[in-house]
Amino acid sequence: MYPTSLTQLARANPFSAPLFSLQKVEEPQQNLNGQRPRRLAAAATADEGVSCEFGSSKYYALCGFGGILSCGITHTAVVPLDLVKCRMQVNPDKYKSIGNGFAVTIREDGVRGLAKGWAPTFIGYSMQGLCKFGFYEVFKIFYSDLLGEENTYLWRTSLYLAASASAEFFADIALAPMEAVKVRIQTQPGYANTLRQGVPKMFAEEGLWAFYKGVVPLWMRQIPYTMMKFACFERTVELLYKYVVPKPRSECSKAEQLVVTFVAGYIAGVFCAIVSHPADSVVSVLNKEKGSTAVQVLKRLGPKGVWKGLVARIIMIGTLTALQWFIYDSVKVYFRLPRPPPPEMPESLKKKLGLTE
Repeated sequence: MYPTSLTQLARANPFSAPLFSLQKVEEPQQNLNGQRPRRLAAAATADEGVSCEFGSSKYYALCGFGGILSCGITHTAVVPLDLVKCRMQVNPDKYKSIGNGFAVTIREDGVRGLAKGWAPTFIGYSMQGLCKFGFYEVFKIFYSDLLGEENTYLWRTSLYLAASASAEFFADIALAPMEAVKVRIQTQPGYANTLRQGVPKMFAEEGLWAFYKGVVPLWMRQIPYTMMKFACFERTVELLYKYVVPKPRSECSKAEQLVVTFVAGYIAGVFCAIVSHPADSVVSVLNKEKGSTAVQVLKRLGPKGVWKGLVARIIMIGTLTALQWFIYDSVKVYFRLPRPPPPEMPESLKKKLGLTE
């Protein structure tokens, strides 16, 4: 018999390492406590170059490192566009468009003014990336293990949604303090110019709550965003290899696979921006003002106000998401991590459905 539990996980199509070969092994003996030890059926691989087992602590650690690089670098790179977007949301009368926002900012603060908030952005989104990508891999494997091989395939979209939502819950707690400082620096002229000025000033005025009052709106913005980001990306990659790429992924070079990753990431990013933009507008205004609640800000902005700055956000998030997935997948390639292939229906399910003899 095949070992159960994590063995089934290793066989599960969406998440199994691309070159794992499952071998028939003896049923493991029970230990002294009467419990059956959990074993990962990935000892034998066709690719000796894989650096670690799928689902190992090293695998999770390197995925988290990839998340730090993918989110920290990309969000810091688009700080100028993010600054203009935030100012359009909180002061639409002054910053009427993307071009006008850049022009007004440069006229008042100079070119260096476009980099305001880069430090909290880099720190905050690095921490968010660590939790977002690292915990996504953890929850994806955990939920897949609970579902089993066949249900993992049948419910893979729901699994992507559940795993990404769970990961983002913790990622936003890590992000919230730096996001609050960043928005305050970018949207309140004269309040603070650097992270070192902003943190003690906010703490002195409002205490620890100043850094976490935006966490609920962050969940409102980031959880739908991340659910769309991961689920749309995973399914888009699957569809691209099935209908667009003229050869199987196993026959594609690493460079060709990374191009598919970038394209799928950009498509996912466009949907992410649209889904999460209303909550993003609320976060920007909420962190600028004292004493307001998310509900009050939402009512004041109205149905039209919450969509201010959408074009800028689509450009920013589309590019951002594509680059994040590209960097994250590149880290996996560089460190020779197991990379799951596009999912295929398990043979056992094909037999149940009468698709095989």
